[in-house]
Amino acid sequence: MTSTTTELHGADTAAAPDPKRWWALCFLAITQLMIVLDASVVNIALPHAQADLHITEANRQWVVTAYTLAFGGLLLLGGRIADFAGRKRTLIVGLVGFAAASALGGASVDQAMLFGARTLQGAFAALMAPAALALITVTFTEAKERATAFGVYGAIAGGGAALGLILGGVLTQVSWRLCLYVNVPVAVITVIGCLTVVRESKAQGSTSYDLPGAATVTGGLVSLVFGFTEAAKVGVGWLDPVTLAFLIVAVVLLTAFVLIEMRVDHPLLPLRVVLERNRGGSFLASGLVGAGLFAMFLFLTYYFQSNLGYSPLRSGFAFLPFGIGIIVSAGIAAQLLNRVGPRILMITGLASGVAGMLVLLTITDSTSWVAHVLPSELLISLGMGLVFVPLSSVSLIGIAEHDAGVGSALLNTTQQIGGALGTALLNTLFASAVASYLVAHHGQNGPASVHGYHVAFAVGAGMLAIGLVVVIALVRAGRDDIPAEGAVAL
Repeated sequence: MTSTTTELHGADTAAAPDPKRWWALCFLAITQLMIVLDASVVNIALPHAQADLHITEANRQWVVTAYTLAFGGLLLLGGRIADFAGRKRTLIVGLVGFAAASALGGASVDQAMLFGARTLQGAFAALMAPAALALITVTFTEAKERATAFGVYGAIAGGGAALGLILGGVLTQVSWRLCLYVNVPVAVITVIGCLTVVRESKAQGSTSYDLPGAATVTGGLVSLVFGFTEAAKVGVGWLDPVTLAFLIVAVVLLTAFVLIEMRVDHPLLPLRVVLERNRGGSFLASGLVGAGLFAMFLFLTYYFQSNLGYSPLRSGFAFLPFGIGIIVSAGIAAQLLNRVGPRILMITGLASGVAGMLVLLTITDSTSWVAHVLPSELLISLGMGLVFVPLSSVSLIGIAEHDAGVGSALLNTTQQIGGALGTALLNTLFASAVASYLVAHHGQNGPASVHGYHVAFAVGAGMLAIGLVVVIALVRAGRDDIPAEGAVAL
């Protein structure tokens, strides 16, 4: 959601209903589907892309983090650009750029080209997502229709991830490059559709953009991931001067970001949004959940394909219960939210997620998927569905109307950034654990990789456990505090 979605110009909301609004929803929903699919499709394809382009274990996480860092780091800025440059125009630019970046990634001849393409995909997705969501808000002016539209949009966000796992498996069976090329025809069709049926809209007010804030926060996060990546390289480690230099630069830039946000007139992130107890707790928990979940997908993908010998398609189906579990539990959470309040749901969900992560510590090179992985997927997914729905609502508790868009967008931003940092950190810990095991056990590679997975899953469980503690300590909201309209995940 954009930073000013709730500050829409009166003409946007007072106009007669758009006769093409349901057709517009179809193409706006496809935009969201592309963004959601891109993460899960590429996850399944990653082992094949790594082998084809000779990507090292230390660097492979950049295929994920280059996208999520650019997307999460630029999302709030993308929302402001969409509001004031024109949401339809911004969406079209984003779609065209996303298609071009996808084609570039599909044609990659080395890892640098692929990482660059994924960065561009994330940057253009940061234009697409808030523009599409704001267009739904202004296109559907009647409350009941708007709720229906958001329901369709949310269902695609939830179900798209599961669909992407299967689609990724099918496409990777032919070539991992198709997982990127597939975006091109879909984007072209969506552009034509949006040009035909979507109305332009803009917000009124200051068009000031916090470019220094966007530059420092994105630069700081990228430098942090570079530090993690350097530490994972053989013979480097955490105390190497290069690693320390990246980490110090990250601290300096992120500190500068906070100072900038305290001083500028139109901050990218108004600090008042995150300093309220309930909202701050929800954003912190969101980041920790993203860190644990993104890494879980990465390492289970490698476990399925490298250790168990699954094909990409079979790997996609092996993940399918996870997507179904989230859809089911999110529906249950939506029904229970106003009865029991967000806190109980979040605590229950996070506890279930921690338990599921710990179950993954039992996997071996010959583990039965039904006996070990499936129970974990069900525990984690059913738990996360209970977490995501109340997180959306808590992010808007007590927030001023003109900050509601920032609150909604920040929830997705923290999850994306948490996922990027968690993936980078856990990949580093995985690589270090594997290297230590190989030295201690004289090169037994199969058990070494499983040992690395165990370390990553244990730390992932710890991240979810910290999220649980954060919710217990900070979130005090009850069922009467839930806003009438919750946030919508991008």
